[in-house]
Amino acid sequence: MLPNSLHSLDVAHHIHPVTNMRRHERQGPIVIDRGAGIYVYDDEGREYIEAMAGLWSVGVGFGEPRLVAAATRQMEKLPYYHVFSQKAHAPSALLASKLAELAPTGLTRVFFTNSGGEANDTVIKFVWYYNNALGRPEKKKFISREGAYHGITIAAASLTGLTGNQKGFDLPLPFARHVSRPHYYRNALPGESEAAFVERLGQELEDMILAEGPETVAAFIGEPLMGAGGVIVPPEGYWQKVQEICRKYDVLVIADEVINGFGRLGTMFGSEALGIAPDILVCSKQITSSYQPLAAILMKDSIYQPIADYSEKLGVFGHGYTTGAHPVATAVALENLAIIEERGLVARAAAMGDYMRAGLARFSDHPLVGEVRGMGLIAAVELVADKETKARFDPVGKVGLRLFDRAHDHGLIIRAIGDSIAFCPPMIITEAEIDEMLRRFKLTLDDVTNWVEAGMPDA
Repeated sequence: MLPNSLHSLDVAHHIHPVTNMRRHERQGPIVIDRGAGIYVYDDEGREYIEAMAGLWSVGVGFGEPRLVAAATRQMEKLPYYHVFSQKAHAPSALLASKLAELAPTGLTRVFFTNSGGEANDTVIKFVWYYNNALGRPEKKKFISREGAYHGITIAAASLTGLTGNQKGFDLPLPFARHVSRPHYYRNALPGESEAAFVERLGQELEDMILAEGPETVAAFIGEPLMGAGGVIVPPEGYWQKVQEICRKYDVLVIADEVINGFGRLGTMFGSEALGIAPDILVCSKQITSSYQPLAAILMKDSIYQPIADYSEKLGVFGHGYTTGAHPVATAVALENLAIIEERGLVARAAAMGDYMRAGLARFSDHPLVGEVRGMGLIAAVELVADKETKARFDPVGKVGLRLFDRAHDHGLIIRAIGDSIAFCPPMIITEAEIDEMLRRFKLTLDDVTNWVEAGMPDA
């Protein structure tokens, strides 16, 4: 690295999230300079297919001029204002109304934050406040799932069920509990049918609620389709069983749609695709295609009303963010949602998702591929050491990291979740671009196969 280059300045001063810091110091960053459509380009001009849409999030692709124009217009008119103490501005009011229109039935009240993790942290506070308002001070525990990702703040990371986001941080906090992830391929017992697997997971949830005491369990939170936990598609009937048990014990159902929302599963919200009727829904990422930081919490009026009454009793709902409901972010979101609707990107994601998953399914016979899974325009290919026994590589993640690194050499950005390789391209992707993405993936997989057959040597 040259002195005072972007690479050297970054290594010298920038602490990166979700990164092995020493590895970053040794290798340095790939500096992304610009984006166009499904492609991004580094500062040396190399092209990459962004097969993860950034972080599961750039739905309309990079370089969309309408979003740039929407941000510019709002910057010129009102670049910033808050919504504390009964203040409002047009973009946030219009977006709240639009979200209530698009959302699953009954979700009519909207609160804005800056990120999905911030939103889930806020959901915890809303639910605690709600139960205090109802005179149920003990009803505060949340049940999440192993492998879940709900954010990285102290409270949200407690809901997260990934040990890599908790080790070293003294997490999770005691209010959070975790049940099994609904991954039939990995978690089913020998000979267990999907229906029996669903029943067993339902019983596990009910047993946990009863063991903790229903009077202490406030909510169950889950991604309709799990993203960062490995792109886990729940078996048929799973969400129906979860909701049945939650309703039985007066446990709120919270859908974390930060990845699933705004078309990713081929429906506007993942809850529609999987038959979920949430009490609270959290969305972010594709709400602005991540051109601006924004997230939203949608809730039923039956939850809002006790909270509103309690705020009057206490004198204030003492929670909010300086840049929550930011006028530029909400203006960009309105334009982004308009593009999604006008261009039919929800239906397009369904169609391109079918095409992508059919293409990935052709790798099922590959000796390193254990499972190809997905739904809508999101998928994963799980790599295994032995197809018959489903044995994992030792250590888990070494092969995935190798594939992640080598993919860059073939102009492809994917995500390795352990040894599961995730795909989540922008919703504007075409069949021809999917074909090219799969061609680059095959080249990468061939390289990694040769490396595995050579004994997985270091360096």
